[in-house]
Amino acid sequence: MEVKSRKHTKKMHTKPKSIWEGFFKDKTHGGHRYSSEEFLAMEAREKLFHLDGGKTLLDFGCGSAELLTYYAPEYEQLLGVDFSPSMLGEASKRISERKYNNIDLILADHETLWENLDSDFDRITAAGVVQYLTFEEIDDFLAKASEYLSTDGKIVFFDILDPRLYPLWKLGVFTPNAGLLKALYRIGCDFQTSVTATLKNRPRDISGFTHNPYKIQKIANKNDFEMCYVQSMYYEYKYHAIMFRT
Repeated sequence: MEVKSRKHTKKMHTKPKSIWEGFFKDKTHGGHRYSSEEFLAMEAREKLFHLDGGKTLLDFGCGSAELLTYYAPEYEQLLGVDFSPSMLGEASKRISERKYNNIDLILADHETLWENLDSDFDRITAAGVVQYLTFEEIDDFLAKASEYLSTDGKIVFFDILDPRLYPLWKLGVFTPNAGLLKALYRIGCDFQTSVTATLKNRPRDISGFTHNPYKIQKIANKNDFEMCYVQSMYYEYKYHAIMFRT
């Protein structure tokens, strides 16, 4: 598989193309609930269960490779992709520390990724990424991904914000000490954060957009994929979309 080496990652564009790219430009870690290796290992095991095999894997939005390095023992070759130079810098360190030689990294976004590929993948995945794409961008991503997916391959979008559950989570409904006063306090904080973000031209909600699973399913069907979705094991307000060819 001919890809850019992680030691010679090439920048594909010079300025932020979206508010999200600017926001993540200097970030070095992903948005996992806990940063401990024990939790990351458990989260990776859940995702490997849904990925269910394959020999080659493309991880779009791999961040600092916190999950990618746990996928590595299960695949012959892996490719991590992210548009954040700082994230890929951390990913390269993490991969080197764990002495994996079957992982390559590319600096690219959902548009520039495809021009760097010349082989198919058995699994194409993205964890906690789809909520930063619009429905149109998701449609385009699936259309292009299908060209680089092996015949029996699978595409899995992990941890998509569920519009039916995310508002409840923001109100603290799933917390042990949930209550009316706590909910009102969270509403006030959320409003203040939104106003400040708007004034500073930053994302109003750093978690991204919510996407109804039935809308994602419709887009998948349009691109000749069947889709099922399951609730995330470790994030009660997120779900996974698992797609395979019809």
